[in-house]
Amino acid sequence: MIARWEQGRATIDALIAERRLERVTPSRDLADALLDQAHRHLETAAASVETDPTGSFQLGYDAARKALAAILANQGLRSRGDGAHAVLLTAALAQLDPPMGRDLRHFDWLRRTRNSAEYPIAETPPITATDAGDALPLAKAVVAIAERVIPNMPVY
Repeated sequence: MIARWEQGRATIDALIAERRLERVTPSRDLADALLDQAHRHLETAAASVETDPTGSFQLGYDAARKALAAILANQGLRSRGDGAHAVLLTAALAQLDPPMGRDLRHFDWLRRTRNSAEYPIAETPPITATDAGDALPLAKAVVAIAERVIPNMPVY
């Protein structure tokens, strides 16, 4: 394990100063629990793509969100306040792009699409089975990134 994670440090420090991230007790157990939840969400999402595309999409999104939260929990960080879900992506990209930005950036589409379904207006198109099916591999990629980096990222 490395002594200090340097990539993205200025961004993380700024997010802490802006109170968009807060320091918490670092917990690998919590990170692992969040990843376990993410895996269960992905399984349930896969089973409901056709019967409940909106629910499937939201579970896929939640799996990716919990995976990003797991990275931070392991480091002793937590997003907070308005836009807390977007902060998860900002923190992940700061620390992991390059090389993992291409896969991480899909979280933004997942987040925006989930938000439009969760807080719709009359013109909001419904989430389709195609959308839900497209979301699953993107969410799985984010979960896989978290599993890969958590053992290597020290407490912040």
